[in-house]
Amino acid sequence: MSVEMTLKEIRRALAAARVGRSAQERMSPRPRPGDIFPMPDNPAGRQAAVLILLYEREGELYFFLTRRTETVGTHKGQISLPGGSQDASESLQATALREAQEELGIDPAHIEILGAPLTPLFIPVSGFWVTAFVGYYSGEPTLSAAAAEVYEILATRLADVLDENAIAEEEWELRGYKVHVPFFRLHGYKVWGATAMILAEFISLLRVQGVDENV
Repeated sequence: MSVEMTLKEIRRALAAARVGRSAQERMSPRPRPGDIFPMPDNPAGRQAAVLILLYEREGELYFFLTRRTETVGTHKGQISLPGGSQDASESLQATALREAQEELGIDPAHIEILGAPLTPLFIPVSGFWVTAFVGYYSGEPTLSAAAAEVYEILATRLADVLDENAIAEEEWELRGYKVHVPFFRLHGYKVWGATAMILAEFISLLRVQGVDENV
C-alpha cells in the first residue's frame, strides 16, 4: 500500500476518540514510581509537548527517537521523543514544533500536524503534563542534533513499534522499589516510561483502525 494511503488511514485513526490512560497503562511500570492512586482528575503540573514526526524512507514510514546526553538536565541517557517544556504564551503544538527544531534542526514550516494531539500524560516524578502531537514531514528531513541535549538520533520504523515481538517486560529496581517495567526493544535499547506510554496510545489508535495491517 502507498505511503499516501497509509497517511490517510493514520489521519482517520487520529480523528477517532482517544483511548487515553487505558492504552498508556499497557506500557506503564507497575507500580508506577511516584504515581497517585486514585489519580486525581487534573493534578497540578507544568506543561510540555513532544512530537511523533512521521516521514517516508524507501516506501516506509519512520519517526524519530533520540538518545539524550548524560549531561542534559533530566532523563539523562534515556530514549525519548523530541520535545520539552512549554514557554510562556506558547501553544503546546508550537512547543512540540519548536523543540523538534531545537533538538533535531527540523524546520517547522515543513511539518504538517496530523489531527488532534494524543491524551495528555502526567509524569508524577517530574510533575509534567506531556502532550504528544503526530506530524508528517514530506521527504526525509535534514538533521542537525543539538549537541548539549541529543547524543544520538534514532530513525525508527513505525512497523517496528507495531510489532508485538518488540515488547518485553523485566523486573527492575527503581528508587529502591521492585517494579515490573514493560518496554519496546528498539535499536538495541529499552524504550520505557513516558515515551513507551505515549507510543502505546498511538499504536492503539492505529490498531483500532487496522492501520498496522498496511504499514
